[in-house]
Amino acid sequence: MKALQDAYRALDQKFGQDIVMMDVRALTTVADYFIIATGGSRPQIQALALAAEESLGKNGYALRHSEGLRSANWALLDFGDIIVHLFDKESRNFYNLERVWGDAKLIQTAS
Repeated sequence: MKALQDAYRALDQKFGQDIVMMDVRALTTVADYFIIATGGSRPQIQALALAAEESLGKNGYALRHSEGLRSANWALLDFGDIIVHLFDKESRNFYNLERVWGDAKLIQTAS
């Protein structure tokens, strides 16, 4: 899906770490896809959020809801079918969404 690939590139260009895209359609009705990334600081997590919003917006996905951007050790951006989770390293290890949603299909990035 082009929107996911574009969002991945946008996060990568802002030096997001350990970016993972998951197809959760078979597991939940909340969203079709999760994108998870780690940022090294509050300003970087906020920059990652802005990059994701701009990239997905260009692909027709409007931000419906966001949480956590002020504290920015964890942020959630809800674009409807796509939810972006941004964490600092400690929060990502604590929430461990990859384990929680371990049955989800991982989406590979285009080379």
